Amino acid sequence: MNSRCPFEKAILSAQCACEMASRFSVAEQMGVECRSGIARNNCATLLAFMRERARFALKVTDTSTALPFGKEMKAMLGGLIGLQRQMAPQEGAARVQNIHALVQQAQAAYGSLDALPYQEIVKSIAAFQGKRRGNAHPSR
Repeated sequence: MNSRCPFEKAILSAQCACEMASRFSVAEQMGVECRSGIARNNCATLLAFMRERARFALKVTDTSTALPFGKEMKAMLGGLIGLQRQMAPQEGAARVQNIHALVQQAQAAYGSLDALPYQEIVKSIAAFQGKRRGNAHPSR
């Protein structure tokens, strides 16, 4: 069984955290495992729904295969931030403190992951701007 966290890249970027995440390293490579099979399945389902619903915003036609890193981060981080804004609009934080709690809260509020307000979440995915590299110069 694959216990890697579906949001591993987002957690390793330090822009998200999760109570179910357990970091590990093999040689010089870092990774994140999920301590709960159910939580991992819920997160994988959520990510698949976000990727599928955001195809147009990500400018891709097939979301069943791996996306380029930037588009994957846009789907993950933009999607989680968008979901967080739907669940707690007053917070407006640009960092998700606990992915597992957010997913549980969303499931309780909407009944299933399929019923989430993806139209609003996709707006957040489309608007998400990843961190720019420190020495990048704006185009002239």
